[in-house]
Amino acid sequence: MEKVNIAQKFSLFHEQYQPKIVGEVNDAYVKLVKLQSDFVWHHHDEEDELFLVLQGELRMRFREHGAERELTIGPGEFVIVPRGVEHLPSADQETHIMLLEPKTTLNTGNVQNERTLAELQRI
Repeated sequence: MEKVNIAQKFSLFHEQYQPKIVGEVNDAYVKLVKLQSDFVWHHHDEEDELFLVLQGELRMRFREHGAERELTIGPGEFVIVPRGVEHLPSADQETHIMLLEPKTTLNTGNVQNERTLAELQRI
């Protein structure tokens, strides 16, 4: 067992939309990610995701049952995106997020593009 200093881990990388693994809980990874601007509309067929905002402000847009809505998540707040729900993470300024998601979760879900990461870095 080792403690993890979240601020120190965030200082180790600058890239955005490239989650880094910082821990494991059962069959899930604990990941840190920096983001700014729109990511990509996507969903995950089999996995739920938890987004915990540590710094900045996350705008999470959802498309469900033909309707679109948006939530704003600030520091100390989190949102759980259920499997199958199409979502678009976005931020106007650099935002630091902790993710808790199953190890099988592909960062772009059902979408394959230049932001898709087949392998994640552990820091």
